[in-house]
Amino acid sequence: MSEFNLLALISFLFLFLLLTVLGVVLYSGLFTEVIIQTGSSPIKNITIAYKFKQGSYKESGAVFTESCSIGPKLSSIGVYYDDPKQVPAEKCRYIAGSVLSEGEEKPSAELLKLYEKYGFKIFSFPAVTHVVMTTFPHNTFLSIFLANWRVYPQMGSYIKERKLCAHPFLELYRGDLIYYICPLARQGDFYVPEMRETERRQKEKEEDSEDRQTDNTGADSVSDITESRETSMATSVATSVAPQEQEDDNRSDGSGKGSSNSVGSGSSFEDLDLEVIEEVEPAVVNKGQDVTSEEQGPIPVEGEE
Repeated sequence: MSEFNLLALISFLFLFLLLTVLGVVLYSGLFTEVIIQTGSSPIKNITIAYKFKQGSYKESGAVFTESCSIGPKLSSIGVYYDDPKQVPAEKCRYIAGSVLSEGEEKPSAELLKLYEKYGFKIFSFPAVTHVVMTTFPHNTFLSIFLANWRVYPQMGSYIKERKLCAHPFLELYRGDLIYYICPLARQGDFYVPEMRETERRQKEKEEDSEDRQTDNTGADSVSDITESRETSMATSVATSVAPQEQEDDNRSDGSGKGSSNSVGSGSSFEDLDLEVIEEVEPAVVNKGQDVTSEEQGPIPVEGEE
């Protein structure tokens, strides 16, 4: 075979491979229109078998593979509780598993025991009348990557623009479609017990941190209050002593002895009080005497005997 024929064959194989890959990508939903809408949930109340995990969402594939190996004909479901753009990958929380029953149907006891045997837990989600949702084709393994790349940004923008309270994000794999569902009501009913426990621990940790900050702030406040009380007490003492000094200076006989000298020589608050009392008592006594003299009898009035 000549070099020209060999080069032509290689080019043909490369072109064929390129067209094949392009066809697979297109079939997987590369240009599928993503239509976000608000309405009733496409699923009713369901019972699921799940495993709770904390870590990167990329690791959820292992749980999906395990659940599918136990119930290959069952629909798969995943619930993602954290926004990977705001929460570190190692702290993201999610569950993955299989849908055991839907609506009025009850899962069989054998199926429950089988999943519980492999470490799965059982939980039920309610039917929700209002959700944000969309669908994406699930034709190949590439569909999941294309869906995550195209659906989540559009759903996030849809929720943000309309200021909706929608969480958590559910992925339901049923047949050849992937359902992306975000509840607008009863969100707490989609939180499994493990998730509620982590939320409780996180809340307690935050409260402990706030209590410690409050204790530190409270200590500073107490010291400020103490300093303020000491300052106000000193001011009130100075204010009460000042008039007394002025009065003593006015009444002094020239010896230079007064309350100002007493304070300067180290007199205590008790001494000051005693001096004030001594100076006030004579006035009280004189007044008392005047009253006594008035009470000795009425003053005679002319014309009366």
